[in-house]
Formats: sequence, structure tokens, C-alpha cells
Amino acid sequence: MSKQDRQGSDLHDPGTTVRERKFDDAEPPIGWDGQTLQEMLDESERLAEETGHYQGLDELEMKEEDRFTYERLYSRLRGALVSARETALHVSASPIVREIGELCFQVYTPEGDSIAVSTGIIVHVHTGSLAIKYMIEQDYEHDRGIQPGDVFCNNDNDLGNVHTTDVHTFVPIFYDDELVAWADGVTHEIDIGGMTRGHDQLASTNRHEDGLYATCEKIGEDDKLYQDWRDRGQRGTRTPMYWDLDEKCRLAGCHMIREAIHDMIDEVGVDTFKQFIYEAVEEGRQTMESRVQERLFPGTYREASFLPITWGDKAWQPGSRQDMMNHLPVEVTVDEDGGMELDMEGASPPGPHAFNCAEGSMEGALWVSLTQCLLHDGKVNDGAHMAVDTHYPEGSVTNPQDPELSYHTPWATIFPTYQGVWKCISRGFFSRGFREEVVTGYGEPSDAIQGGGKLMDSFADAIPDALGDYFPVGPFELSCQGLGASACRDGLDYAYAMFNPEADLGDVEEWEQTQWGLIQLGRKVKPNTAGHGKYRGGTGWEGMYTVMGSEDVSLYCLSLPDVTWCSSGMSGGYPHSTSYSVRAHDTDLASRTVKGEPYSIGDDRPGDHQFEQNIEAEEIIRDQSGMFWPEEFDNYDMLHYKMSGGPGWGDPLERPPEKCKEDIEDEVFTPDIVEQVYGVVGEYDADDREFTIDEDATRERRAEIREERAEETQSFEEFFEEEKDRVKKGDWNDGVQWMYEGVFELSEEWADEFRGFWDLGDNYSP
Repeated sequence: MSKQDRQGSDLHDPGTTVRERKFDDAEPPIGWDGQTLQEMLDESERLAEETGHYQGLDELEMKEEDRFTYERLYSRLRGALVSARETALHVSASPIVREIGELCFQVYTPEGDSIAVSTGIIVHVHTGSLAIKYMIEQDYEHDRGIQPGDVFCNNDNDLGNVHTTDVHTFVPIFYDDELVAWADGVTHEIDIGGMTRGHDQLASTNRHEDGLYATCEKIGEDDKLYQDWRDRGQRGTRTPMYWDLDEKCRLAGCHMIREAIHDMIDEVGVDTFKQFIYEAVEEGRQTMESRVQERLFPGTYREASFLPITWGDKAWQPGSRQDMMNHLPVEVTVDEDGGMELDMEGASPPGPHAFNCAEGSMEGALWVSLTQCLLHDGKVNDGAHMAVDTHYPEGSVTNPQDPELSYHTPWATIFPTYQGVWKCISRGFFSRGFREEVVTGYGEPSDAIQGGGKLMDSFADAIPDALGDYFPVGPFELSCQGLGASACRDGLDYAYAMFNPEADLGDVEEWEQTQWGLIQLGRKVKPNTAGHGKYRGGTGWEGMYTVMGSEDVSLYCLSLPDVTWCSSGMSGGYPHSTSYSVRAHDTDLASRTVKGEPYSIGDDRPGDHQFEQNIEAEEIIRDQSGMFWPEEFDNYDMLHYKMSGGPGWGDPLERPPEKCKEDIEDEVFTPDIVEQVYGVVGEYDADDREFTIDEDATRERRAEIREERAEETQSFEEFFEEEKDRVKKGDWNDGVQWMYEGVFELSEEWADEFRGFWDLGDNYSP
């Protein structure tokens, strides 16, 4: 039976593309000039190693001799990627993709090196590259076959992905029987199966609990998906309709990109296109080096981030019931020629949690960081990756090299790590005099409320558009956190996401279209979440949910930062607030609405407890930890959540009182905190939201704070001796003990440095 006679799925109609498709086999070798893909990849790596340039291109001839054609091709290629994204996202039904834009398209060389990337979740600029290289190195060209019209899929983090719910669709692009490029589309799924509901699971401890995995699989041919693959997706996830439409979205976008590339080659010729894509990657490498040389002061910068995992008394699975602390050290070295190295020697080993992070995930997070703080005016592709040497120690939580582990939620490792990277780079900026480029850090996506439930029959009947009785809970309101301050201005309020520069929290109505049984009562700016400083961090916000018309509802929360900070602020600035959680079960919300009595709509003030003042419940859980495990919720139960602020820069006592007045009136800080931290005293009229500064009292209070600091401070020598004594005695909790034991076992290099720093002797072990 010929390919044309086979019955395909109706997932994607090839007639929707402009070009009439005729799929003829391309016999191996399918590389350029009679080479196999493996030969092309080997040659590319050899030239890069020998010359230091991508494909050995020490000069960009096309760019210099025909700059107009070169730049026009890049603009057309990038435009095609952005157009594919903006068009294809409307195919999706998930507001994660359609509303928030958790979607990205990339195009790669035949060897799997990124040439250009669309807007969106650009964390995938390098992860797709790793998956393509895996397929080449496993000889898919001869074994599995790489043919025109084929479709491949990967979401295996160990091979090239960020986390399990990011799903890639790859389409090879042929021209005259040669593979000239790859198109890749990736979306964030609202559900991927797994042991619990949700897209960033907490409970997984190994691969077999993560959900549906596609390990660089061929999932279709002739532009049609295999029926068994479609069945697998329909049966393997809790939200088959969203899975199906997201897959259509990715595939349609890839085909749009393929069409655009064919049109480009028809116009300029295949040889010109080939030269262009290689030079574009090399330009990305050169741009990265020039930006480092121009903007960062040479030297070695160090920072340490930590992730506390306080699960000793609450983890679902016995193997996870322990307190752990992940050590995430960062060392960034900048040389005078524009070279940069990132070294994480001393990172903790992996653990029985979902926070293990593959090397490709770490690389992806590096590029989403660098493109925002260093490469925002250059060509973003794998050339930038080639200009930075990285070391994620094998066997560590940043590069476990173990496919058996759970990789469901590596963001809990990524976020604190790159807080450290941003601070190191910011010190390099500051040393060069680029104060405006400094960023003290960012608010981690705290309170990622997740779960799901079923609609009651009576409620489902009243909603004709309801898609079955099950509804997922996975709002991406977490896309809007506070951004940290710079060295010359305040941070951005509730409008930033490290993983997606196009931050958007989305309309309430969009999320309620998906989460039928979870109703949002309100959103408000969250006071006292921003990090204090001469320049304050951006503030976070808070909201309130209630369950309505539902049954079998379970919700949980992945919250960062949890019980400690991941970023401490810079140059005297304070960290942003930690998280906490409030849940109310068996409430009187229904009777309050009938009687017209007030109820909480998002506001909660620890110490004032407005939540408890405006609701009565059989049980109110107020937990110091914002992270909680799947918990059953009944109708009219209530759940408060908050988003993180950003860290501050500089001494808070140097902040102008007029700025503090604005902060109070904008509800960024409350008057008591402003007096306590900033020493600004005055009277606040809450009804008119007006704060009047008492200048004399402010001068006196600031003088008192400085006197208190002088009395409470200690010399470095005193502090060092006290801490050294604690280290010798092992005066720390179980989580820190777990951390030190793991790091000492994993890295003798780091252990020796630790012993030497504290003068502990060669035989010391924690």
C-alpha cells in the first residue's frame, strides 16, 4: 500500500497549507552534498573545536557583501516564526497557550542548531536543539527514517526539554531531497497525565509517575499523525481536547514555517539560504562575545542560591518525607575577550522530588535569562550558546544523567539558580558603569494553584459549552510577578515572568472558561511583598478563589519562595517576601452572599487577618509554608493565593520620603512597615489614601535606626568565628545536614574548598 493510500488522522489537513503537497521518499543520505546528518554534525563540531567559530566561519561574507539580502532573510525568517506563533495559538483551546502565549516556534539547521526563534517561551531556544541532535546521533536517518512530511515529538527532559508538560513537535524541511532545516513548535500543556492533576506536580518522585512521555518519537508521516499516537494522547491525559488542539496548533505552525522557508529558497536559491543560516548562527556567537566584552567587567563573580524542601511531615510518599535543602552555587567568569563561563560545581545531588533538572533544561533557562539581560538587541540562537562554556556537574540536581528520576517540575531548581546568575551578571554591569542594566532578581512564580475537579450534573447542564464534566485547574496568572530593582530605579510591579518576557496574567473570564468549578472572587495588589531598598523591588499581588457547583475537587500549590528567600537583594537591598497559604473549609460564604454581608475578595494581612474577619468556617488553615499538597475542597471552600515581589537595591534609609509616600498611597507598603524599615513617619488617611509626612519625626526615626544598627552590628572577625564554630559543631537543621552530606559526597573539589575556607582540616565531614 502506498503512503497516499494509507488512512491518516483528520488532525491536520495538508490542504490548509498553501503549497500542494506531494510526498516522495528522500533516500539517505539526506544531508548536504551527499553527506549523512551524522557526518554534517561531526564536521560542524570539529570546525567549532578547531577554529572557535561556528562552521569555521571567521568572516561573515554574505553579511558584509550583501547585507540587505542577509538582513532581509533573517527578518523574513523571524517574521515567519512570529506569524506562525500568532496564528497557530488561535487553534489552541487552552488559555495557557491562547491567552498567555505559552507557545514558541524555532527553526534549526540540519545539524540541530537554532537559527532563529519566535517570541514566547524562548526558554526552548536550545532544548529543541538537543532533541534533534539525539535523533541524529541515534541514526534516525537510516533506522527510523527522516522523510518529507514526517512528524516527530519529544517531551523527555533528559533528551532536550524543560519539563514534562512542555511538548515539542518537530517537522523536517526538505528541498530537492536534502534536509535544509527543522521546524519546532512547543506548547505548555495544562495536563500531561501523571500521578496527580496539574501541570507542575509536587508528588512525583520518579519517571513512572510523571505522566505521558514521548522520547523523540516519530508520530506521523505525510503531514498526518498516526492513529495510535492520537489514541495515546487521548487516553494518556485528563484533558484530551486541550491536548488535541495544542497538537494541531504546533503542527499547523510548523507547516507555516516550512512553507515560508520553501518560498525563501525559491526566491534566493538553496545555496544562498544555506550560507545565510550558518552565518546567522555565527553572528549570534559573535554578538554574545561582543556584548560580554562591552558590558561586563572581567572577573569572577560568585553567588549561592538555595531551595528549601520542607517535606519532613507532609510529603505524600514515604521516600520524600524528609527536609532537604538544594545547594545551587553559581560562579560566572568573564574574560577580557568576551568569553563567559558558568560553573555550578558543588550543586546538590538529585532527590526524591519532582525538582530534578536535566542539563538541557538548565541550558534553556540560561538563554531565556541572557536574552533579557544581555542579548536583548542581538540575534537569539544557538550561536549565543556556543559563546558560553557551562558546567553542570554530572550526577547533580542540575544534570542527574538518570532517566529514572522525576523531572516534572525542574523550575523549582531553575528559578533560584538563575537568581544567582542574574546577580553575578548585574555585578558585572555595575562594575562597568551600566547601572540601568542591573537587575537584583525576580519574583518566582509563587502560588501556582493546580488541580481539578468535576462539575455537578445540575451545574454542567446549565453550561452548554462545558467540555465534559472534568475541569482542570492550572491558571497561568503566575506569569505576573514583581521584577527586582535596578541600581537606578524601582522594579516592575506585578508584570514580569522570568520564563516568558511577554508576561500576562490573563483575564479572569478566560480562566473561568476552563476552570468552570473554580470561581475567582477578586485580585488586589499585595502590600509588603516588594523587597525594600533605596530602589524597591516590584510588588506582587493576591487573589481569592472559591469552589462552586463542583465535586471531587482537589487543589494544591507549588509556591516559591517558600519558607526562605531565593534572592537576597543587592547593595543593602532586602529580599522580597516569602510565601504562606490560607485555606478555609466549610465556610458561610453562601449565606453571606444571600444576606449581602461582606466577604473576603483577595485581601489578607498577616497580623491583621482580614480574611478571618470577613468569613466564618469550620476550619481555617493558615500555614507558614505556601506550598501544600493535594487537598480536597468542597463548594464554598475558599483559597487565598499570592504572587511574589522582587528584591530591592540599596539601603532603604536612602529612599526619598516622597517615594515612600507614593508607596503607601499605592498600597505597595503599609505605613507601619514604612516607618519600621524606611524610618518615614507620618499620618495616613485610609479613606482618601493620603499620607502626610512628618519631616521632623522622620529625621529622628532614621537617626534612631542608624544608632540601632551601630549597636547591633558586629565585626567580620566576630561573625566569622561564630559561624566557624557552628560549622564545626554541625549546628544546623536536618535539611542543611542533608545538603552538606550530599554535596561532600558528590564533589571533592567543593568539599576541599569548604574545608579550606573554614580552616577545618582535611578530615572534616558534616
